[in-house]
Amino acid sequence: MQFDQLKRREFIALLGGAATWPLSARAQPGAATRRIGVLIALTENDSEGQVRVLAFRQGLQQLGWVEGLNMNVDYRWSGASIERARSAAAELVGLQPDVIFAGNTTSLVALQQATNTLPIVFAQVADPLARGYVASLARPGGNITGFALYESGMAAKWVEVLTEVAPRTTRIGVIYGPGNAAQTYLPDIQRAVPPSVQLAPYAVRSRSELEQAMERIGGEPNAALIVLSGSLIGLHRDLIIISAVKYRLPLVYPYRYFTAAGGLMSYGPDVIDQYRRAAGYVDRVLKGEKPADLPVQFPTKYDLVINLKTAKMLGLEVPPTLLARADEVIE
Repeated sequence: MQFDQLKRREFIALLGGAATWPLSARAQPGAATRRIGVLIALTENDSEGQVRVLAFRQGLQQLGWVEGLNMNVDYRWSGASIERARSAAAELVGLQPDVIFAGNTTSLVALQQATNTLPIVFAQVADPLARGYVASLARPGGNITGFALYESGMAAKWVEVLTEVAPRTTRIGVIYGPGNAAQTYLPDIQRAVPPSVQLAPYAVRSRSELEQAMERIGGEPNAALIVLSGSLIGLHRDLIIISAVKYRLPLVYPYRYFTAAGGLMSYGPDVIDQYRRAAGYVDRVLKGEKPADLPVQFPTKYDLVINLKTAKMLGLEVPPTLLARADEVIE
């Protein structure tokens, strides 16, 4: 499949970068081995999860941290289960690591509930200030900091590209996981939707609810869809992609890997880069800095990716003006 081929290329590219990792910046003789906890809300055999973790490890390697030499890393994979995330968070906290890395909002929430003292660095979290994970963006003030994922202008962009590729759209569905921070962008999406277009949010808690939502949206005339982030969404991304083709449903995703796997369009930041950059904050914590003093950072670049092959399968003609604005076109 195209998705698997992409992941193999990314994995090989990351491994290839390992050849340039410094060999001299290792632990000094007698230096204490540091311990890092990692909680990822995907399954261990998920190729996207593996690529993200490898990027995180690469970032640490480039800063001189080597597993088994000057650091030990405890990995936990919780999938889309909130209960497994809580259990895994409790396990990691019990190991008393020097710092814990939270791979998304689900992981962060579980860790926040488990400890208010151990340092936590997060990536891929939608709105940490509005959700109360930090006291401020400039000075988080507690034991948590990291890399936020979205800014409100993304909502308008999702609506814009959808209505441009499917100008007859009269109904836009929004799929999200209830309780996930991404749902805070529903008001932004609502404000961006033209008066002639109806917004239809669908909160999904399981694969069966996701299937039902796709069927309901797909059964509406002139419908389109926005998919927000979340562990459940990521875990069942193939279902969404296949259903969108089945119902000939124009759809925009927040991440490139959806589009590379066969989705129509995506607009959002580079998630892999967030994992790599998070390693820099983990390094700074290990060297004595406090999360309270490390400002929350946002992406500096957002990419529009369009899959022309999928557009043809959906019977859509992508306007040349939209193609010209795309950062990447998959043919």
